Amino acid sequence: MATFPSPESTEAAFYEAFQAGDAQGMREIWHDSAECVCIHPGGERLQGTDVILESWDDILPGMRGVIVHRTQVTAIPGDDLVVHVLRENLYVHGERRGVMLATNGYRQVGDSWRMVLHHASADPEPTPEWPTGGMH
Repeated sequence: MATFPSPESTEAAFYEAFQAGDAQGMREIWHDSAECVCIHPGGERLQGTDVILESWDDILPGMRGVIVHRTQVTAIPGDDLVVHVLRENLYVHGERRGVMLATNGYRQVGDSWRMVLHHASADPEPTPEWPTGGMH
């Protein structure tokens, strides 16, 4: 099983698995616990790793090619539990298709950090997307 030395490395692996549609990668990230919680946009509360991973098995095949650009990351530190609050800017073929508000929780388990919480919902007031081209 993979080892993640920090909450940030766990979060990077989470978004890599998300973008790649990698179910096995997603399994490496989540802590195996009945206390884990995941709420997908517009979805119900899922509790327990098995149920959460089943949901990702359904979602991930449709995510290949989606790029997630994280912005406005706020870390709430703790000794063995860290929470990140952020915006997920979702891009398909270079075009922003949505913005989610996300809360991700990570717990230190032995010598590794694991995800214990992911909650995402649509941003009701996404910030405008600024052009990336040169000045004119």
